[in-house]
Amino acid sequence: MITLEQVIKELGSYDGRPIKIMEVCGTHTSSIFKHGIRSLISPKLELISGPGCPVCVTSALYIDKLVEYSLMEKHCVLTFADMLKVKGTTMSLTEAKAVGGKVRMLYSPLSAIKLAKEEPDTQFIIAAVGFETTTPIYALIMEEVIKSNINNIRLLTSMKTILPALTYICDNEKGIDAFLCPGHVSVITGSRIYEELVMKYQKPFVIAGFEGEHILGAVYEIVQQITEGSFHTKNLYPSVVSVEGNKKAQELVEEYFEEVDDDWREIGRIPSSGLRLREKYHSYDAGSSFAASQTDSPKGCRCRDVVLGRIHPVDCPLFHKVCTPMNAIGPCMVSTEGACGIWYKNGGKNQ
Repeated sequence: MITLEQVIKELGSYDGRPIKIMEVCGTHTSSIFKHGIRSLISPKLELISGPGCPVCVTSALYIDKLVEYSLMEKHCVLTFADMLKVKGTTMSLTEAKAVGGKVRMLYSPLSAIKLAKEEPDTQFIIAAVGFETTTPIYALIMEEVIKSNINNIRLLTSMKTILPALTYICDNEKGIDAFLCPGHVSVITGSRIYEELVMKYQKPFVIAGFEGEHILGAVYEIVQQITEGSFHTKNLYPSVVSVEGNKKAQELVEEYFEEVDDDWREIGRIPSSGLRLREKYHSYDAGSSFAASQTDSPKGCRCRDVVLGRIHPVDCPLFHKVCTPMNAIGPCMVSTEGACGIWYKNGGKNQ
């Protein structure tokens, strides 16, 4: 069995054809910086970020809808922290709150239930945003809402699934050679979902944990596959990721939500990439089917190129100059999972 020292030595001395690897998950991006992965591998091995930040790809018009609700009488928007600072076409939820909008931060699904029971005259709008990792949370909320006969909670959904986005990238972005699959998402989905993409596009899809040795092991596996010309799904995170995934969570989501075409900020509409409440639960929906195709970045912002893996954040002319976490121009600078925010936090250098 090859040792970590041998892996580092081989990756550091790699001199084959250039390989571009997309790490889909923002947590992987953070870990790559934390463990200095780029300093350990050959310059011919390029690690590039992808669309794995749900807040970053949430439509500006969806945020506008949340802002609108927050300013309505007897309404209150409930959201997790990362959504607060992302701008819509006019303002963020934080800015809406500053001018009188009612916005509260969610800490757990049960806190929404508690609030709804305590304030029956307030209509609570839950900003249901996220990938497969967080979707079961909203299914649990629905389960409890129905069980407790709560009538003052509605979901405004912008939940997305990662596989259609990866398919879109494989179809449209020809420079990506392999994928470091999102570890947390894969816990829910399982590893099997990537097999069809491997067969169709002949690219490695490797699942890994978040420690330095996990990421180095994944890069090594990708290099070996590409060198040998034999592509397959490899699960290097078997302690938490199974072939089938979390069936209970999948069944819970399946009960309440169905696939729909959805709009990704900076990308556009991707078929079957979103989740909406099923027809029988439509009375709990806050109007999620509104048109949300606005995808234009602010002038000079290159968030689109960042989420599609075309450039690193430092290649955007606004990065670290006018675009900072305190004055975020594009969505990728706002979230803790956004590539630009992560790069800024780590000094804004490709290292």
